[in-house]
Amino acid sequence: MPRKESGMWYEVHRTPVKGEDGQNIVYVRPKSGMKLNMKQLEDYCERMNYLRYGELSRVMDAFVRAAGRFLAEGYRIDTPIGSFAPKLSLAKQLTDADQVKDRDVRLEGVEYNPGKFWEREIMKWLDGFRRYHNPDTKEILADKDKLEQTMRDCLQRNGYITAGMFAHITGLTIYSARKQLQEWSKGDNPKLLMTPRGKEHIYTEI
Repeated sequence: MPRKESGMWYEVHRTPVKGEDGQNIVYVRPKSGMKLNMKQLEDYCERMNYLRYGELSRVMDAFVRAAGRFLAEGYRIDTPIGSFAPKLSLAKQLTDADQVKDRDVRLEGVEYNPGKFWEREIMKWLDGFRRYHNPDTKEILADKDKLEQTMRDCLQRNGYITAGMFAHITGLTIYSARKQLQEWSKGDNPKLLMTPRGKEHIYTEI
């Protein structure tokens, strides 16, 4: 069954190999079905990273087009997310290097080396399958002046704010961020106007 304390969902399965105690050794793998499509990534980046919808797809498309050309010419490409290099093979078995001609060389694909990038990025969120950074929600909520200034700074930059954006900036959970924004949209002198947008709400200054 899928399980986790926090962070990554994973599954535990048995192997046919016996351990020292005579029982089957187990192994872990990410929970099956944990998959995001491009639309979901775009939605996330729009909410959390303030990208315009479609911007991530356009950047990736431009990168693939440019990288594809240089990889086809034999270049290795080093990027912040890892390195890419053409993977080559020979169409036939040869023993004499002088016999290798252009027509014998085949491009089999692209080799990818992530380096340390993903390890560093993922470890920001995991520490033995626990959050690397787990701020005290009560302590954050206690400083109302700082929270309000953070909220107004976001409104000034973007014209609106969502619970996801507010949680990302302040370190609050989505639940706590949403609750705080809702408080500011109620009462006799509300600070925010709450407007439904799809499955979430956007908050704008009154």
